Amino acid sequence: MKTAKRIEPGEPPTDFRAAVLALVKKIPKGKLASYGQIAALAGFPQRPRQVGMVLSGLPEGTNLPWHRVVNTRGYVPSRGRWWGAFEQIGRLRDEGIDVDYLGNLDLEAHRWKPRG
Repeated sequence: MKTAKRIEPGEPPTDFRAAVLALVKKIPKGKLASYGQIAALAGFPQRPRQVGMVLSGLPEGTNLPWHRVVNTRGYVPSRGRWWGAFEQIGRLRDEGIDVDYLGNLDLEAHRWKPRG
């Protein structure tokens, strides 16, 4: 059985999932990133849907700020996951991000711009 390589502190992640989780962890309170932005920063620009799949597979109660990742049109996606969309909207509002009742928000006003 093949085991995953352990990533040491300070070592850049080498696999997609680890890269996505490391990036999402860095998004500060009150800031947003799109699925495509996270995919591109992780080195996999053609995989925004897979970013969503990684985040949707997180365990309940995770401390990772998954709610700060939205689609590129500035929208909290709800198709097939309306209960998760309500939670995401609530968390974003708690951080001072204005989200309307349909899940629309101003992504560019809150866009995370990582250094480097």
